[in-house]
Amino acid sequence: MAQVIADKRDVDFVLHEQLHVDALSQHPEFAEFNRKVVDMIVTEARGLAVKEMLPTLRPGDEEGCVFDQGAVHTPASFKRAWRLLQDGEWLAPARDPRWGGQGMPETVAMATREYLSGGNMALFLCAALTHGAAHLIEIFGSESQKQTYLEKMYQGRWSGTMLLTEPDAGSDLGALTTSAVKNDDGSYSISGNKIFISSGEQDLTENIIHPVLARIDGAPAGSRGVSLFLVPKYHVNPDGSLGERNDVFCTGIEHKMGINGSPTCSMALGGKGRCIGTLLGQENRGLAAMFVMMNEERLMCGWQSLANASSAYLHALDYARTRVQSALPGGDGKPVAIINHADVRRMLLNMKTYVDGMRSLLYFIAYCEDRKRISTGDEEHYQHLIDILIPVAKGYVSDRAVDVCNTGVQVFGGYGYTREYPMEQLLRDVRICGIYEGTNGIQALDLMTRKITLDDGALFAELSEEIRKTIAMARETSRSAFLAERLDACLNDLADSVSQIRERLTRPDERLRVMVAASPFLEATGDLVMGWMLLWRATLAERALATGARKKDAAFYTGQILAAEHFTETAMAMITTRLQVIRESRGIALDIPEDAFGGK
Repeated sequence: MAQVIADKRDVDFVLHEQLHVDALSQHPEFAEFNRKVVDMIVTEARGLAVKEMLPTLRPGDEEGCVFDQGAVHTPASFKRAWRLLQDGEWLAPARDPRWGGQGMPETVAMATREYLSGGNMALFLCAALTHGAAHLIEIFGSESQKQTYLEKMYQGRWSGTMLLTEPDAGSDLGALTTSAVKNDDGSYSISGNKIFISSGEQDLTENIIHPVLARIDGAPAGSRGVSLFLVPKYHVNPDGSLGERNDVFCTGIEHKMGINGSPTCSMALGGKGRCIGTLLGQENRGLAAMFVMMNEERLMCGWQSLANASSAYLHALDYARTRVQSALPGGDGKPVAIINHADVRRMLLNMKTYVDGMRSLLYFIAYCEDRKRISTGDEEHYQHLIDILIPVAKGYVSDRAVDVCNTGVQVFGGYGYTREYPMEQLLRDVRICGIYEGTNGIQALDLMTRKITLDDGALFAELSEEIRKTIAMARETSRSAFLAERLDACLNDLADSVSQIRERLTRPDERLRVMVAASPFLEATGDLVMGWMLLWRATLAERALATGARKKDAAFYTGQILAAEHFTETAMAMITTRLQVIRESRGIALDIPEDAFGGK
């Protein structure tokens, strides 16, 4: 039977052969999570995703959400699926059990998220945002705020959002106009309007807790004067029960290209002058706090992208194996399954290499979080790796996921363009991942102008060090050694480019011109990181084959080696050329007059 959502063997490979996640159980923080427990958790998540969530994917898209006089009704099938997420405690599997989490490693939680988001991205988006909002409270909240909100949010009884964007303050959050006036009791009266708020109103949970960015009267202009507040849909009584309705209301929902089961809301705060919130963290430090959640949600975009791309690949693979069409040139004249045709095989191998590389990258970032938690001195190193890889995990991965889903449609041909198959929905749904939580252009600028310059280039240096460990390991093998040399050459070329970019960024007359190449630079960096992950996989696979892998695993390991070779011959071969173009770029896009674009 064909697999759906994610390839079980590949998930096991990344968890147990690439990252050795069960070794984390040697540390007190994760003592109970041995391999048997880890496998049981992933199996349970897979079962829930395939049996309960996946059947709601198409109905949720077709039914969508309904706005009715301030209320939002989600698809009917979502109610049972949400209760199952609650019952299984799937909203916060890696969080502190004291507050309703399960305390499992982030790496294991990442595997569960891939399955659950792949089951229904629109529904699980609400769970992911709830986790992010609650984690903000866990980090920055007062003891009273933690006691009031955390457990109910991590349990999924209450949900969370993030109220950032305004009609005239999208990517530039320092321009927001939502205001906060301090009251005599220490609370704040909030007034303003927010847009593009995922799950800002819905009927899945009893209460909705909104982290809201606003400016306290008299605060400095710009980003330095932004504070963060908690605004509940319903006020909470001292005994924990729900009190009066707060003055925060949905005024409408967007009609979107995809994720139609997720309500994207416009929100009015204080329309009646009675919206009350409490300060979360310190005054005027709201953006710094919110970006903790924002980075978490950017990683979310990565695993949402992976889940859709992986689903698209498996659907395309199954279709190619069963769709019979045309004979092979020089064959016996009989039609064959389209997986035997050269161009289809090329498309499938492209899809496979990116899906495999994405999975390894995202799980590795989660693993770095786990290493931080158990580390006794390397915390900063692992945080540096996370920081420099986040724009790749969000920007590059989501771009490649769109490519993978688009290729999947092409494998299906005309059927891929119809609603008879899931391919067109996967493509529509995944497209948002390059837009929300900071557009991919912003991710590219973050990588180029911040991440490679921080701490005098320390983040890039430490990433390079990690990549060279894999190169050294691959050089000890026979088949992967050549791939290692190619990756090493590309890494040296990237390092030279980074040095030149950093120098150009210091010159006022060059800064904007080099920023024109930010997106190509992200793409080149992402290709190199993919090459790293695929070389790592191929090296492990070659070792396994050399030491007598089981017969049923031989094809899997061979696939790892060939995927790495294919990527090296195609995408990796373009890195040096792309970097040369970046180094020689004059930023011509800045020179063309606006009228010269035409259209008038």
